[in-house]
Amino acid sequence: MTEERKVSDSQVEIVRLVRPNHLNSAGRLFGGMLMQWLDEAAGMVAMRHTRSNVITASVDNLRFIHGAYNGEMVVIVGKVTYVGRTSLEVRLDTYVEHLETGMRHPINRAYFTMVALDENDKPQPVPRLILETEAEKAEWEAAQKRREMRMRRKEEGF
Repeated sequence: MTEERKVSDSQVEIVRLVRPNHLNSAGRLFGGMLMQWLDEAAGMVAMRHTRSNVITASVDNLRFIHGAYNGEMVVIVGKVTYVGRTSLEVRLDTYVEHLETGMRHPINRAYFTMVALDENDKPQPVPRLILETEAEKAEWEAAQKRREMRMRRKEEGF
């Protein structure tokens, strides 16, 4: 029987405090630092889903919506949106959480493609994804379109 897991089985939420050493010269969270945090979160989601080591294959749609500043809490929520044979797509939504209200405001969205690795660092099959909600089904369909675009770009040398 093929292994299967729900989206909720591998979802992660990571909270980071923006500190002075995370800032760029403009006083905002350095994009490279956020990229590192996103890559770590995507890896955790993928490792939970595959129960194996993983590697980042690509990053799509890295979109900076708003900056984050010193002292703010950054919340990263990651979940699996699509699985192929040996790879999976992880959606990461990043928010600033305001201490006074607890409200979260989006600052970033990204999609990472992760590949599951066996003990010899070779790609290995990943568990199927159980889609339970209409939102998860819609995300799967959108992920299929993103995958097709990635494949087209690869064929064209981009």
